[in-house]
Amino acid sequence: MRQFFLLCMVLLVCVGCAKAPLTGRTQFIMVSPQQEMQLGLSESSKILHNAKLSTDRRLNERVRRIGQRIAKVTGQQNYQWEFHVIDDDTMNAFCLPGGKVFFYTGILKIMQNDDQIATVMGHEIAHALARHGAERMSMQQASNFGAQVLAMALKIPAKYQGLYAQAYGLTSQLGLMLPFSRQHEYEADQIGVYLMYKAGYNVYEAVNFWKRMKQASAGSKRPPEFLSTHPSSDARIRAIEAFINVLESQPKQ
Repeated sequence: MRQFFLLCMVLLVCVGCAKAPLTGRTQFIMVSPQQEMQLGLSESSKILHNAKLSTDRRLNERVRRIGQRIAKVTGQQNYQWEFHVIDDDTMNAFCLPGGKVFFYTGILKIMQNDDQIATVMGHEIAHALARHGAERMSMQQASNFGAQVLAMALKIPAKYQGLYAQAYGLTSQLGLMLPFSRQHEYEADQIGVYLMYKAGYNVYEAVNFWKRMKQASAGSKRPPEFLSTHPSSDARIRAIEAFINVLESQPKQ
């Protein structure tokens, strides 16, 4: 059983190795780019069919213009870029695999300038470029597989299977999935700021934007960082400031 478990893990690691852009972080991804793109297209179609899209032509054009400018410096030739605005007060934005970007009017309302829109645009596009969604799916699949193999190895009695599943699920969530999610946010911040820099936007506005997000979210109940999918506002602001310092110290190209 031990040899079988080790063989399975070696095969998973060998098949799933990839590298994140810019950071070079080793990734575990079992989902093919084609599968990921198809999922993005399918989900985009559902959103366009069901969501209330903004009819503000100037706002849509502004988001599209900034998005295209960021997309141009990604070097990604396979994406079919689209930029949409959803008329909703939610303070959020996202980019689906394949380059389908959606902004909610709620987050646009707290942005003071194009550079702050570029901050979020770069961040969300970075998630897609780094294939964070596919990585999370792969880690969940691997975690589920690991739970089954470990249960077999430990010979968990049937009457304790439910308790084991709860304990394993909590452990993998706190020890694997949530830390990975927070790492993805830090990585998307870093890649996003770099894309802003390449596109000619003011990277210091990234710090100003996240400070505004912190203020806008004040009063809302958030779990402790170790129980959250996102870093604390202060932690991510410090990380962005540190990366900007490194970026600005590099010779201009």
